[in-house]
Amino acid sequence: MATLKELSERTGYAPATISRILTGDPGLTVSPEARKKVLEEAGRLNYAATKSRRGRAPKILMRAAAAEGLTPAQQLEDPFYLYLRGHVEQACLDQRIAFQALARRGEGFAPPEGAVDGVVAIGRLSPREVEALAAMSPNVVFLNSSPDESRFDSVVLNYDLGIRLAVDHLLGLGHRRVGFIGPALRPDDRGKPTPEIRRERFMAHMARHGLLDPALLVEAPMDAPSTAAALSAYLASGAPRPTAFLAVSEETALGAVRAITEAGLSIPGDVSLVSFNDTPLSALVTPGLTSVSTHALEMGQAAVRLLAERAALPDRPPVRTLPVKLVVAPSLVVRESTAPPSDCP
Repeated sequence: MATLKELSERTGYAPATISRILTGDPGLTVSPEARKKVLEEAGRLNYAATKSRRGRAPKILMRAAAAEGLTPAQQLEDPFYLYLRGHVEQACLDQRIAFQALARRGEGFAPPEGAVDGVVAIGRLSPREVEALAAMSPNVVFLNSSPDESRFDSVVLNYDLGIRLAVDHLLGLGHRRVGFIGPALRPDDRGKPTPEIRRERFMAHMARHGLLDPALLVEAPMDAPSTAAALSAYLASGAPRPTAFLAVSEETALGAVRAITEAGLSIPGDVSLVSFNDTPLSALVTPGLTSVSTHALEMGQAAVRLLAERAALPDRPPVRTLPVKLVVAPSLVVRESTAPPSDCP
């Protein structure tokens, strides 16, 4: 797992500066390129190293492309997808698959350089983008979305289980006033606004325990600076303060860390905090974030494996022809950001 010291050595930024970059400190002027460098180096420190045998280039078995639903700017707001792409690229390298990232062109993607045996589509894409990728290759695997499971392979997360693990952890510590930070709506697999699934599952699980309080739902975008502003306003409003928060994403959690500490509160002494995604960033902040791990590495590896199974190669037919939807079970990584509430006997 990466440390601030290691990240400092790799990027040239001081550990304190890196910490401020991660939490979206508005007082720190930093370029998108600098933030991207920090995020990517954090990921590289956690990728499994792959070495070529005896210095010789490995034989390429097939060729793959990756198409990303988020723009580079959006990836900086939600680095989970940046890490998914890195894991896909690393998995291709491990399996001797030539990899290329498709550049965006208008509302679609530029053609790949040469023929490809398949495409990994990362995140949500529009119906037009889906069909454009299918025209490049009938072998498309969708990673963290599933726009048409009758045609395409997909790897998705069991969000309900992840939220249940987080809620059960907080309730097990004795928390009864638990809040949620995140948006009410997000685009679905076809780009239409739909209730945010993690927020919906949180409400359902809290209601099941008879503990849902709508006043503890904090509406906030999924980036650290906007979340910090929204939560700061909530904490200053005199609204009832929960003893714990569950954040919809890691970036949201990082913004929450800043807002809570700037309000003069401590984590977890005054407020416990659970994050969602568990990229390398969760272990880099202070305190380390208890987080729902989405197993992004395994998701990326699974997507590449499914891609290889459906590829029609010169020396063999596809391993299978029917599409598969793989649902990954998350787990909870407990760190220092959660503890029993201060008023718990």
